[in-house]
Amino acid sequence: MKLAPIVLFVYNRPWHSQQTIEALQKNELSSESELFIYSDAPKAEKDQEKVQEARDYVHSIGGFKKITIIERVENWGLANSIIDGVTAIVNQYGKIIVLEDDLVTSPYFLKYMNDGLNLYEKSKDVISIHGYIYPVKGNLPETFFLRGADCWGWATWKDKWTLFEPDGAKLLNELKQKELIKRFDYNGTYLYSKMLKKQIEGKNNSWAIRWYASAFLKNKYTLYPGKSLVLNIGNDGSGTHCGETNEFSPVLGLTPVNITNLKVVDDLHALSKIETYFKAQQKGLVVRCAQFVIDHCKKGIN
Repeated sequence: MKLAPIVLFVYNRPWHSQQTIEALQKNELSSESELFIYSDAPKAEKDQEKVQEARDYVHSIGGFKKITIIERVENWGLANSIIDGVTAIVNQYGKIIVLEDDLVTSPYFLKYMNDGLNLYEKSKDVISIHGYIYPVKGNLPETFFLRGADCWGWATWKDKWTLFEPDGAKLLNELKQKELIKRFDYNGTYLYSKMLKKQIEGKNNSWAIRWYASAFLKNKYTLYPGKSLVLNIGNDGSGTHCGETNEFSPVLGLTPVNITNLKVVDDLHALSKIETYFKAQQKGLVVRCAQFVIDHCKKGIN
């Protein structure tokens, strides 16, 4: 099996970047995988030192088949950098695994991603493979599908990435015309449509809300693990969009995931548990940062 290249986007958090890379190095397929690292340029003078520290660190690492570092000479912002970087690498290699600099992975993350990419490559209904799942109560299936796409440790193929629609207004209009807003918002439990509207208004610069909407409207599905293979460590007050919280941190899966050929439809059991999780946030069980997972991931602003 030909392994997918890994693409990592870093900015001004060298410690977080180090945790992300050290976790990747512990993956059993790391030494056989190519790693591309995109380092965005500082947005402001105050970011210069940390950006340089992150760059110095990534130039020091090993443990992969090949490492290529792309240092931006201008600040692209996370959304533009990801869209450009993903497009360039997936067009060259045909498939891709994508991470950001605050995502710590299970030692079995790369195996799960590559197994999923291999098994569902020819499925016209599967748009991506995803490594994170919310810390819902109770058990989930070992793997399952949900309509749409996601952004915390994900993988896709060249032909599926072509479905990405950058025009947020076009996406929102189609959701309204097809009367899909409620389902897009997980039956009203989280207002993804509001986030898309804010992107259109220029109040955020999210690539991922457009990726989710693009996949959802094309009736495409993403494979998820029942136990999260990704842990976000950016909820320590260092990120742009939230203070400190552990409410979105699952227990990291430390065993291999058995991927089987499933029917590509919404798993209603998993969907119900996620909707219940979102409802709990609305009820105030998470007070300090109820929008952390979505906002941090989908605003895409350095």
